[in-house]
Amino acid sequence: MATESRPKPLKADKRDSRHPVSVNTASPPLPEDLRGLFWDVEFRRLRWPRHRDFVIGRVLAEGDFQQTRWLVGTIGRDGIREWIVGRRGRGLSPRVLRFWEAVLDLPHRQVSRWIAEQAAFPWTNRRSP
Repeated sequence: MATESRPKPLKADKRDSRHPVSVNTASPPLPEDLRGLFWDVEFRRLRWPRHRDFVIGRVLAEGDFQQTRWLVGTIGRDGIREWIVGRRGRGLSPRVLRFWEAVLDLPHRQVSRWIAEQAAFPWTNRRSP
């Protein structure tokens, strides 16, 4: 599985000479509507698809209806299904997993196993969304 690319957290001094501020303009920025979900990183640096896994996880875990609708419109229900199945539900709460189980018609036993695994080993299976 490919490693996730997570943007750098906010810094008190953004003008560090060792790390010049640069914004990737090769891909468009994320919709402004998503800004509130990414309070802990520099939102303007987030890019799709470079930060795809990070964005998907955060939207699935914390997004509201409009933000989730954007994600479904961007990667589709099959893309969300692949993301959840590929990570065995890691990074999503049992409540969120049950929601997506119903929406995506995921196998109930499979989702129950993922939830049990997370409960049995809460720190070893932990992933950032």
